[in-house]
Amino acid sequence: MSRRTHGGPARTGRSRATAALLATLTCGAALVSCSTNSGGDSGAASVAPRATPPDTSRFSGTPPSALASAASSIIGSARASASAAASSLSAAASEFEASVSADTARASAQAQAELKKVQGPGNARSDVAMTGMPRAKTGGLLAVLVNITNNTDRTASYAVQIDFKNADGKVVETRFVGAENLKPGQRAQPVAISRQPTQPQLTPVLAKAQRY
Repeated sequence: MSRRTHGGPARTGRSRATAALLATLTCGAALVSCSTNSGGDSGAASVAPRATPPDTSRFSGTPPSALASAASSIIGSARASASAAASSLSAAASEFEASVSADTARASAQAQAELKKVQGPGNARSDVAMTGMPRAKTGGLLAVLVNITNNTDRTASYAVQIDFKNADGKVVETRFVGAENLKPGQRAQPVAISRQPTQPQLTPVLAKAQRY
């Protein structure tokens, strides 16, 4: 007669549970072993941080780049400098013209009145020469230094007409200068200033010179 073993199913269940537990422990040991560093330290398994994407729903527009901001700053600075330079040049031109006009206004009016009586180029063109003045000294204005020399043997006065012509030879502006009571050999140097814009460029021409 065969003997029946008591507790067979229960013993079999415990064996299976033990095997499953051993398998789990083995796999866990393997995972920990792979996660440790090469130095053999038994530290915790390393976990790589995961980047958090930006919340684009909070964006209200495209922020200006650093390059755009720098370019805007440079342009603004250049405009301010150009404006300041233009204002300074205009002030210099006004100052130069005022200083000249104060000395020559009456002589200019006298010269213009005298030349109304003259037909042709006048009798004193050989006594008059012109020299262009650097714009750096005139505030950017076109100005001519008119050299009047009394080459006669007696005291005389002079009236001079300067025409400013464009590239086509057309007279755009006329200025009058004069010198009174010059002794023999004496020289006067009035200035004729054009009030026209710097462009197009004009050329000063001696139109008339009269000794009286």
